[in-house]
Amino acid sequence: MGNKHTQEIIGKEFQCLDKGFIRLIEIMGNDSSIVQAARVSYGKGTKSIREDRSLIRYLMRHSHTSPFEMVELKFHIRLPIFVARQWIRHRTANVNEYSGRYSEMTSDFYLPGKNQLRTQSTINKQGRSDDLIDESLSNEVIKSMETSQKNSYDEYIQYINQGIAREIARINLPLSSYTEWYWKIDLHNLFRFLKLRLDVHAQYEIRVYAETIANILKQILPISFEAFEDYMLNSITFSSSELYLLKEVFNKVNLKLISDDENILSNTELNEFIQKVTFINENILNKNKGI
Repeated sequence: MGNKHTQEIIGKEFQCLDKGFIRLIEIMGNDSSIVQAARVSYGKGTKSIREDRSLIRYLMRHSHTSPFEMVELKFHIRLPIFVARQWIRHRTANVNEYSGRYSEMTSDFYLPGKNQLRTQSTINKQGRSDDLIDESLSNEVIKSMETSQKNSYDEYIQYINQGIAREIARINLPLSSYTEWYWKIDLHNLFRFLKLRLDVHAQYEIRVYAETIANILKQILPISFEAFEDYMLNSITFSSSELYLLKEVFNKVNLKLISDDENILSNTELNEFIQKVTFINENILNKNKGI
């Protein structure tokens, strides 16, 4: 199950935003590693690709996560500091960041495109809306940001030249400054990162990086990424109250029609779906009875 694309991608620079990038530095393992880890208790090696695909999909579908931890990836990433501060919230990785104490900061800053200068959302308190601001105002804002960034960096260099310690001279630099780090993470936790950061509600700038990583995984771990898309990325969960409301809907589902379409679910997946529907019908509490 080796993938010919892996060696082509390792070390390749994928641009993100205006001055950022992602490079895959190393990968330990592949789709086969997940299969072998899952089968270790049986003493079996890798079987056919078709059987391996079925096993990987089963593991993902039933949240058997430890085999996915057998694959690790190390990335070199260049990103604005405000994106890095969101990114670091995912604490299940190893990180080594460029140090502004040991080295001079670069003069690179992130400037948003005009299509990203939008008003504050009235629905999502932490995000932007879909409404663009007036073009004249957007030009003014971008020019102001650029001027402010240049002035802050000029002051930084002035402090350095005056003998001020780098760790102090840097503190007035804006969050738009670019930083770099090496980021190593196992595949299970990388999927959890992508589940959150590929979401349409994630901030655009970090979503760009998530989309780039997703594109890399799609090429080097195609079976695992397919399972991730089907069972994690494009899936949702329901609360018990929501399942109660869906109970009548499922009572009307024609399972025979579903079973006739082999392109939707495999036999195993169909049986699991029927079990879920049966669970809803038989076990969701009837609130009207006060149970």
